[in-house]
Amino acid sequence: MEVRILQFVKALRAGGAPVSQAETLDAMQAMQSLGIRDKPLFRRSLRTTLVKNASDLPLFDELFALFFDGKDGKPPDMHDIAETLSDEEAQALAQALRQLKANLAAALQRLLRGEKLTPEQLQRLAAMAGLNRARDLRFKDWMVQRMQRALQHDAVREAMRDMAGLLAQMGFSKARLQELRDLLQENMEAESDFLAQFAGRRITENMEAKPPAPDVDKVMNRPFGHLDEEEMDVLRREVHRLSAKLRTRISLRQKREKSGHLDLKATLRRNLRFGAVPFQLSYRRKQKQPKLVVICDISTSMRHCSELMLSLVFAMQDQMAKTQAFAFNDHLEHITPDFKSHNSREAVEAVLVRMPPGHYSTDLGGSLQEFQRRYFDQIDHRTTLLMVGDARNNHRDPALDIFKVMAQRSRHTIWLNPEPPMLWGSGDSDMLIYLPYCRHVFQVQTMAELAVAVDDWLTV
Repeated sequence: MEVRILQFVKALRAGGAPVSQAETLDAMQAMQSLGIRDKPLFRRSLRTTLVKNASDLPLFDELFALFFDGKDGKPPDMHDIAETLSDEEAQALAQALRQLKANLAAALQRLLRGEKLTPEQLQRLAAMAGLNRARDLRFKDWMVQRMQRALQHDAVREAMRDMAGLLAQMGFSKARLQELRDLLQENMEAESDFLAQFAGRRITENMEAKPPAPDVDKVMNRPFGHLDEEEMDVLRREVHRLSAKLRTRISLRQKREKSGHLDLKATLRRNLRFGAVPFQLSYRRKQKQPKLVVICDISTSMRHCSELMLSLVFAMQDQMAKTQAFAFNDHLEHITPDFKSHNSREAVEAVLVRMPPGHYSTDLGGSLQEFQRRYFDQIDHRTTLLMVGDARNNHRDPALDIFKVMAQRSRHTIWLNPEPPMLWGSGDSDMLIYLPYCRHVFQVQTMAELAVAVDDWLTV
């Protein structure tokens, strides 16, 4: 049992629950003191010693069922229905089975006999279902369903119903047929329970053997277009760390510049009573918290960059007076309400689900026209306009006249583009025609470059 508890602790850690060595020793001592015969007491002792956070209780419950319910991973006891049949019934059943396809007849016959799956059969099922690659317990039920389909459970039930009429003609009574169906169903349920336990334990083994997480420094400098989903998860977790780091740097910079710049006109007016001798100085302080309008391209080529940009912006709300966020692909949407009702990760996911990606569907010009019709009053002389996109417009009208007016109305216009300057203006890129109306343009191919760009434009 000690080995089983150690495996259980490893599975908890692999699932994200923090379990220390001391807590593991406490669990061992609790088991020695209280024993394992009283299952509810044993479960409470493990939960008390191993679980610190309420959020980890569902994981504990699921893993406890996998490790300590059932028969220690042994195949289930199943009924050999053939032993309950008379010679005449066995012959009739064999004749009915011959009416089925060979593979279906073999599957039904195995379950009627209560034959347990062999280790070789289990390994083949795991490979067919993709279980060997699964590292998330949320996929356990789906993996079980895939293995059940491979074992033809649904087809077996259907075949048994179809055979009922034939067996009735051969002398089986209704009660006897119902008894056979019930025994078959019990065998299938026992096998399904074993498959669930097998799938859960295999997934926990995969979680324990999970390869090391990608190196953060390397991922920070990896181009957005080359990121896989695991690397994106690393960067999503880095957003909050980066926002805290940038917030600290900006606060220190603001502290150093707190006195502002000498305002000569205000100083002279203030000291007229002293004959214009500047005894009292006046300073002109810069506005440190911009009013921000951010418009993000979330087409296929820009999705990763825009997702991280939006997450970073909304993680730094305390550095901005007001933020209005918009996303566009083939149309424009106001997405600020998503960030007011969800955390940044959930908000970004909601936007991305609602606006699915599409190749060659980006309409930047049309989105600018829609912004002019519905949201133009969001831009004034205090607004920093932040554009995030590659400025590729699929040869549509770029609506340059609208962008020009937006830039003129705003305090600053900043563009973040993941493409290198040598590609600006090539193909369907309209970057060069927007460029003259931007105060700053940053190339942001990586998360590291994105963090630097955000740090720069927050101090513009």
